[in-house]
Amino acid sequence: MSIRGFLTKLVRALWYGLDTLRRVLHLILLLALFIVLLAGLAGGVAPVPSTAALVVNPGGALVEQLEGSPLDRAIAELNNQAEPQTLVREIVDSLEYAAGDKRIQVVVLELDGLEAGGLAKLQSVGQAIDKVRAAGKKVVAFGNGYTRDQYYLAARADEVIMHDLGMVYLEGYEYYRMFFKSALEKLYVDVNVFKVGEFKSFVEPFTRDDMSAEDREASQRWVGSLWSAWGRDVAEARGLSQEALDTYTNEFATVIEGADGHAARAAVDARLVDRLMGRPEFDAYMMEIVGPGGADDGSYSAIGFQDYLAATAIERKLAEPHERNVAIIVAAGEIVDGEAPPGTVGGDTLAAQIREARLDDSVSAVVLRIDSPGGSMFASQVINDELAALKAADKPLIASMSSVAASGGYYIAMPADEIWASASTITGSIGVGALLPTVQRGLEQLGVHVDGFGTTKLAGQLRLDRPLGEDARRVLTASVEDAYRIFVGQVAAAREMTPERADSIARGRVWIGADGLELGLVDSLGGLGDAVKAAASRAGLDEGSYGQSYIEPELSFSQKLAAEFIMRGVRVLNTLGLRETAVMPSDLLRRTMRSLDREFKSLTALNDPRSLYYHCFCTVD
Repeated sequence: MSIRGFLTKLVRALWYGLDTLRRVLHLILLLALFIVLLAGLAGGVAPVPSTAALVVNPGGALVEQLEGSPLDRAIAELNNQAEPQTLVREIVDSLEYAAGDKRIQVVVLELDGLEAGGLAKLQSVGQAIDKVRAAGKKVVAFGNGYTRDQYYLAARADEVIMHDLGMVYLEGYEYYRMFFKSALEKLYVDVNVFKVGEFKSFVEPFTRDDMSAEDREASQRWVGSLWSAWGRDVAEARGLSQEALDTYTNEFATVIEGADGHAARAAVDARLVDRLMGRPEFDAYMMEIVGPGGADDGSYSAIGFQDYLAATAIERKLAEPHERNVAIIVAAGEIVDGEAPPGTVGGDTLAAQIREARLDDSVSAVVLRIDSPGGSMFASQVINDELAALKAADKPLIASMSSVAASGGYYIAMPADEIWASASTITGSIGVGALLPTVQRGLEQLGVHVDGFGTTKLAGQLRLDRPLGEDARRVLTASVEDAYRIFVGQVAAAREMTPERADSIARGRVWIGADGLELGLVDSLGGLGDAVKAAASRAGLDEGSYGQSYIEPELSFSQKLAAEFIMRGVRVLNTLGLRETAVMPSDLLRRTMRSLDREFKSLTALNDPRSLYYHCFCTVD
């Protein structure tokens, strides 16, 4: 055998050996991962202890619908990229079921992870906490400190406990927006704006460097109303006078100075907090009520609200009949044209869900739960067309407004037989705007010039690299005015008022739910549960004779299986300490990032085929 032949065989043998080793190691890795996942699946759901505390510890923002599909969220969770969010209905369902569960002796609110929650959502959770207390069960709040939204829920507890180094920081609501006029000028970008309604302010960031007088006037009213509602609820829950609460919030620096900088003692003196204690002392306190946990680690017997929902899923399903149902469809996020994942309202996506409810014989009535500032006019109309078909099929339709149902969010509520809102819902903003940027000046600065011709007057008038043509400008102006007439006309028809009356409460002005009731924009004040009862009543369903079902975009079986495997694997890896957790930025940084993200999402959601928008920038921090 030649040396060359020997070397060739040697290289082949080495390669074969290395490839075999690679395959074996790959198989071992897959087997290990499979064992971990099987362990998670085999572990099943932790049972509810015979005596336990239900721990409600929401993370991130309270939402009506989680952003992204379950598979997308599972993958993001595996990569430490999932945005922390908590479904309102999961907290509410766990609390309401716990109220009648003899195994649950006490509810513990651990709210350190809660970052944001619209007031209407907080009120929904607060009402569920009230049901637990009405059932004779104690509710205890425990935290390192409390921010505005955290304290709103903590105030509903029988006892508010905080760490000795904690602070109750109640800064109120803020309504600040970024304005880009000067920046766009420096970039030589022209933003052509068309709107109807002097209060329609969503276009202002592109045309101004500050808030208009009209926007300031209208926004001060609705933001002030939100803060007043927050204060009334908290003062009532804690048995405080409104004056005492106002003094604490408005004179906080003086209050802290009066306590020699000891913020926790100041909160106790203001009767916002009942007791100060650290984690070991709190655990010992809870053990006196529910006993020790299963692990010998000094913890008390407890179960988290999400584990509790999983553990009681079969019990709750058996208690609910399913032959006739009120279907709940959630419309959460910006309204955009076409398909969109959960957390954004895709016109075609939501229309398909409404169609599913219409064609499902087990669905007797529908509740459309809206938490949206609006968006695309065309997508809003696509949704309304399908809602009209639902009503034509003699299925009652109730609109239930969450924290925000404004502009396009109000537009898709109008076909309903009844509109229900929270007193603190942000609604109205009945107006229209159009935006079309052009960048020809910026291109000219770079030495890029555009020349050519078209076969008609309109050809090329809507190009982004040329100035907006005069005929295109006239078309957009007429289109915006027509869109406003359509909106106001439909408000007048749906709410049985004259067009003049509808126009007088429109003009892009934002209202809260309590104002909406007085103005005739909504029919009743109440939460999702009230809307479900109204839908059942219209369908002739007696209380206790129907179930509830959520209609959501369907995943394939393989997608569901993959999402379940990944999430269970993540839980197992977290339990074993084999997965690094993401380092979260400070609360102030997260709030700023959330505000920037909201602005960005609002901009990227502008995809209406005619550039016409029923949209409202009416979210507070």
